[in-house]
Amino acid sequence: MAAPHRDTDLRRTFPAFSARPTEGDFAETWWGNAWVAALEEGALDVKRLVRGRGYAEQGHVDAITVTPGHVLAYVRGSRPRPYRVQVRLRTLDDTDWERFLDAAAERPAHIAALLDKELPPSLAEGAVPLLPGPGELEPHCSCPDRGHPCKHAAALCYQTARLLDADPFVLLLLRGRGERALLDELSRRNATRAARAAQEHPPAPLPGVRASEVLAGRERSPLPLPAPAPAHPEQPPAYPAAPGGPDPFALDHLATDAAARAHALLVTGHDPIAELTLWQDAVRLAAGRPGSGLTAGSRALYASLASAAGRTPADLARAVAAWRQGGPAGLAVLEEPWDPPAGRFDRARPLLLAADLPAFRPYRNRLTHPRGHLQLRLGRDGFWYAYESDPGADDWWPRGTPDHDPVGALTGIGTLSDI
Repeated sequence: MAAPHRDTDLRRTFPAFSARPTEGDFAETWWGNAWVAALEEGALDVKRLVRGRGYAEQGHVDAITVTPGHVLAYVRGSRPRPYRVQVRLRTLDDTDWERFLDAAAERPAHIAALLDKELPPSLAEGAVPLLPGPGELEPHCSCPDRGHPCKHAAALCYQTARLLDADPFVLLLLRGRGERALLDELSRRNATRAARAAQEHPPAPLPGVRASEVLAGRERSPLPLPAPAPAHPEQPPAYPAAPGGPDPFALDHLATDAAARAHALLVTGHDPIAELTLWQDAVRLAAGRPGSGLTAGSRALYASLASAAGRTPADLARAVAAWRQGGPAGLAVLEEPWDPPAGRFDRARPLLLAADLPAFRPYRNRLTHPRGHLQLRLGRDGFWYAYESDPGADDWWPRGTPDHDPVGALTGIGTLSDI
């Protein structure tokens, strides 16, 4: 029996047609009726044709399988068990297919018609006739009737005409080629033909006059003066809160920042923020959030910015403290140890001793209090940045205000007697 799930480009199975009485022509298209004419003109017994048409109209033909050169179906007759019916049709050889494909690709209307499930007479009846003539259909049936054709084979032929009505590629499959392979080959040939035609007949230049010739010698009106820049970037609109929507406070923060950057670019022609890395910009945005401490909204903002930069909210919180302490230079002091040249760094320890402070331990650009709770870091900008940690925890956080004097950087976080 038919197995639709096994269909390929060279094997198609169609479900059985329901019962449908007809009046006049059995098929609806000219090529479907040409198929019926080939059946009826090659038949030896008109009565068997009448019985076969009746079987087709009553829905006695089961699912139909079409392969190159064959139409196969089971047809129910007078006995309980259906008969196996096959109708054969000669397939085209490679030479015939080359002629057919050349003819189809020569006229774009042929390809358009096939895509619309139409079969132009000029293509079907051209150099390579596609439709069968009288006697070309070869029926075979498992019934004992030796008529040509028997009523079961006639029923299958009539129903095949309905398949051709719906899809002329069924006829092309019967002749040996599947739809996908045919369309691919037609597309290739059509593209090749179009490229060759473009090379042989390049498009003529369009008539006209060059704009430079038209505008030559004309006085151009001066451009209007640019509008004065606004004094400030104004305030963004108020964003309402919506269930499941973005945080309106975060939207306001981002809109305010974007407006300030646009205003600076308009006034100065320079946007320093564009030079920042993704991480630096995330730190800048978080540091620009007004207020101190983490609220529910701040936590959401920190989590979002940290995730986008591939860091943790704790990393971002520490970086925000460094940014608020010294901007990009302060962030660099937090994250980038370096080896300063001789000079300012070497003079720092005597200055600290002169202020009655203990001897700080040097390491690269850092001076650490002996108790391990305070640290001074020299930035590349020449400022000293104070850091604080629990003794021995190595958990350093920026504190105070940067200063060119190491003693001054420490006094910003408390009195020297406390240190």
